[in-house]
Amino acid sequence: MKISYNKLWKMLIDKNMKRKDLMEVAGISSASVAKLGRGDNIQTDVLLRICEALDCTIEDILETIRE
Repeated sequence: MKISYNKLWKMLIDKNMKRKDLMEVAGISSASVAKLGRGDNIQTDVLLRICEALDCTIEDILETIRE
């Protein structure tokens, strides 16, 4: 299985936010955003900071996909 962050990107579009805006409001690094863009593994605390900043849950920003 792998993780997809497509829900996060859609949420950013819906909120009229760019990746740079996400970095600022969530206090995450550009390296973390790049990892999200590639679908790489990312630390849970980063995901939680994103959820706090966007007022959502983990299920709202990611999904698991069977390969």
